[in-house]
Formats: sequence, structure tokens, C-alpha cells
Amino acid sequence: MGEPLRIGMVGAGKISGAYLSTFERLPGIRLTAVTDLDRGRAETAAAAAGADVAVVPTVADLVARDDVDAVLNLTVPAVHAEVALAALRAGKHVYGEKPLAADREEAEAVLEAARERGLRVGCAPDTVLGTGTQAARKAVDDGLIGTPVAATAFMTTAGHEAWHPDPEFYYRPGGGPLLDMGPYYLSALVHLLGPVVRVTGASARPRAEREIGSGPRAGQRFPVEVDTHVTGILEHAGGALSTLVMSFDIRAARLPRIEVHGTAASLSVPDPNGFDGLVEIHRGDGWEALPVSAGYPGGGRGTGLADLADALAEGRPHRASAELAAHVLDVMLTLMDAAGQGTALSVKSTCERPAPVESAGS
Repeated sequence: MGEPLRIGMVGAGKISGAYLSTFERLPGIRLTAVTDLDRGRAETAAAAAGADVAVVPTVADLVARDDVDAVLNLTVPAVHAEVALAALRAGKHVYGEKPLAADREEAEAVLEAARERGLRVGCAPDTVLGTGTQAARKAVDDGLIGTPVAATAFMTTAGHEAWHPDPEFYYRPGGGPLLDMGPYYLSALVHLLGPVVRVTGASARPRAEREIGSGPRAGQRFPVEVDTHVTGILEHAGGALSTLVMSFDIRAARLPRIEVHGTAASLSVPDPNGFDGLVEIHRGDGWEALPVSAGYPGGGRGTGLADLADALAEGRPHRASAELAAHVLDVMLTLMDAAGQGTALSVKSTCERPAPVESAGS
């Protein structure tokens, strides 16, 4: 193995802790610098890394450093593209949290900047590279369910304000249940069934305000600026139809996370917001568990960044790609357009299904 990919992290908020805990067991990457609008948070993150990590004042300072090969972009969605473009223009690879950008134009600008400079851009979610989604994909690819006919994907919660101390960005443009959680489910569906060619949707905004439920600002109210319940039908290029429900308005439910139904069997797929979980198949005589047969074992946030580092060294495409993320973003935005217009709309973008993680750790 060569030298690890040196990482500069932009944003040291809540999600950064999950990445830092994964970095400890990923020899292919090494954190070298961190910046945040709140210097105290950056210092805390640097100390948690347990290494000689520099704390720098601005994004411009971080992307200019010689000891940064790639930028980990953990900022809020509204500035994902801005930070990514700054990194790319400085000659750095980028891996970011989802969504790739706030709109299609920003996403295309990021892709074009990377193409022009021969740089890599990766994007969460990387949960779909874990053993849960990958074992389910192997079952589909191996023909265990026959020809895929339909899928369902459900993400239901009462809202993130119950646990997040600063939840407003979830309810501003660029947020909402679809753009926040949809990337997990749609990325999984593309891995399982391929790209989406047409969508139909509907959406609603039952409450004009929300109340912060935890932290020092508990009890404060804030406006809701986006629809918080979205449902849609997705038509995949291979012919399968997926039914999607993403909601911040459901108190409790007994819905499955993802199911895929074929001409020979049905498949129960674990929560794509996690890396592992039980995959079960029903061939007509009850549910049975499938073995862990594919995917990165013991995955955590940052597995996709490690896959990008390995892909650079091996000269292959990385799996948590910007092209997949741009297609997922386009599907979500087209679904919201279809909901607003009350019609079905074609999805203009497409992407290749990422290469499977064929066996644990490969």
C-alpha cells in the first residue's frame, strides 16, 4: 500500500464525529487539517482525531495546503457546491456529504470542474457499499428473485427537530425529507435496479412552523420553507417501478425500509442509512435470511472516501461517485417538479450502476 490520501475536512458539525471514528480503521486515508466557522468545533475535531491535525481559519487556507490531497466537505447543503468548486480549483479531489449540490446547475458545474482538471469527486451516501445493500444487490444480480418488477422505499419520521439542536437547515430550500434522506434510498435503488427514467409525485407541507426539541435552544420555533411529506413513483430503465415515501410528518409506522419484488421471489433490504443489516428472501414458503456475501464489512461514514482513495491507487472508478449523486439529485428535483405540476416527468440525466462490492472487502 502506498502513502495514505491526506484529507482536509471542511465542517466539524455533528456528522464529523461519525467520520472521525471511521478514520481510525482506514489506513488508506489520513486527516491532516480541519476548518469550521466555529473554531472551537474545529479544535475539538482535530483533538478527537488523535494526530497532528492542523486547525486553519478558512476554506481558502485549507485548500491551499500542500498536505491536503482531498477535501472532505461536511458543510450544510446550501454551500456544498461552493466548497467543492473551491477545492477543485485548488487541484484537490473532493468527497462530500449529500446532496452533491443544491440544484442541477451547481451539480453540473462541479462535474465539469472535475473533468477539466482530471480530479475525482465522490459523494455520500456510502452506506450502500456496506454488506446490507450489497448482499441484496448480489441476490438481485444473481437472479434469486427472477426479473425485478417493483420496489418500495419508506423513510418516515416525525422530524429531525426532536433531536438536532440546530435543525432549521432541514426545513429550508435544499432540505426536506426527500433531499435529506432520499439520497440513501435512491442510491440504494439505483444500485439494486439501475437508473431512473421517469417520475410521478405529490407532496405536502402540513405545518408552517416547527419547534426545537433539544439543546440550548429547545422550545424555539422556526418556519418551515419546504414540503415535508413526499411520495412518488419511479420508473427504472430496466422496467421496474419503485414506490417512494419520504416524510417528516409521520409519528410512527411499521413500514419496511426497502423491499424488491421479482417474478420469482421478494427481497427485504435493510435500512440504507446503515451499512449492514439482515437481508431476507421470500420464495413462497416464508422469509429466510441470506448470508453476508458482498459489501465492505464493518463500514462507517468515510468508507466511500476510502474506496475513492483505493480507486485512485488502482486506476478504477470509485463507487460513491459524483455521477451517481448528480443523477440522484436530478431524480429528486424532477420528482418535486412533478409533484408541483401534478404530472409525470422524464428524468434527463442517467448514470452507470456503480461496480458492486462483490465480496466482503473487495
